[in-house]
This record gives sequence, C-alpha cells and structure tokens, in this order.
Amino acid sequence: MKSSATTVDAYLASLPADRREAIEAVRAVVRKNLDRKIAEGVQYGMVGWFVPHSVYPAGYHCDPKQPLPFASLASQKSHMALYLFCIYGDAEEKARFVEEWKATGKKLDMGASCVRFKKLEDVPLDVVGRAIERMTRWASSHTTRPLAPRARARSANRQRRRRPRRRSLRRRRRRAPRRRRRRRAPPRRPQEGRARRG
Repeated sequence: MKSSATTVDAYLASLPADRREAIEAVRAVVRKNLDRKIAEGVQYGMVGWFVPHSVYPAGYHCDPKQPLPFASLASQKSHMALYLFCIYGDAEEKARFVEEWKATGKKLDMGASCVRFKKLEDVPLDVVGRAIERMTRWASSHTTRPLAPRARARSANRQRRRRPRRRSLRRRRRRAPRRRRRRRAPPRRPQEGRARRG
C-alpha cells in the first residue's frame, strides 16, 4: 500500500502500533549493517535505502532521476514486505539467502521482488542483517570503483584516434586550398586572309 508520507518518521507514525513495532525492528537491523554511503528516505511510497546520485550518478536504470534502489520496507494491506533489490540481482547471493533463512526453520514467503511476513517473529533478523552487510560491501566497492585498466586504455585510444583525424583534415584544408577550374577560351577561328594565301 503506497504511502503519501515524505519522511520516514511520518511513514512510521501513520502505521498501526503492531505494524510500526515490526517495521522499526527490521529497519534497525538494516540500518545497523548499512554502509554510510547508502542513504535512507522515502522512495516509491516506502521506507527505502538507496545509493545517492553523488555516489552513483547514473541512478536507477528504469528512472535515472531516482537514485539506485538498494532495499525497501513497507506495510502492505495484508502483510509487511522487505524488498531486497540488492539480492535479487545476484543469483548466488539469492540462493544463499534462501538457504540461510530456511535453515532457521522459519517459513519463507518470497515473491518475485520481496519477502513477505505478517509478524516480526516470522523474520530471522540475523539472516537479514548478514545479507545486508554482504551486499552493502559489494555495492560500495562496485558503484565507486574507477574504470578497469582495459577500459581506460580503450577510452584513451579512442580519444587519440579521433583527435589526429580532425587535425589532419584542418591541415589539409589549409595547405591545399580548393582550386577553381578555369574556363578554357574557345579556339580561335582562322582569318580569311590567311586561309586564301594557303
């Protein structure tokens, strides 16, 4: 259920007491294991954590105006949901998360983009915390790293190739100006006197 709240505090204040308690407990675990570069706010009507444009200028590929989503937490109509965008993009990490959750003996209700739960006791908070910690380290290293050596070499070669071509064209134009074709004069007709003498 999308909220019209513009701040996290306003979002939490709008929830029933039991929902607010559960959401705050999961939020505390997420915040504890987050990197400082990842910001918290309201995104898409939910409590969200995202990589700001100052760290990752490209933003969200679906909507570049939005910062890159990392995770979200929401109170829906019939359940609460934890959206783990950081895990769904990595098949290996997703499999590890599922395995660790099921090892606790608690039921996992996992959809295409979220983990659904109806009460706080259904969530193994330690599993969520470890998954967030692993993925926040990955996101921190991948969103801020410079170009790889091969990529830098390719970009440098492209710039080198482009510049000489432009300069050579300018030099050719300066050195060899375009010559205008001269019109040939029509052949002279032989004079009548000379023709008679012949």
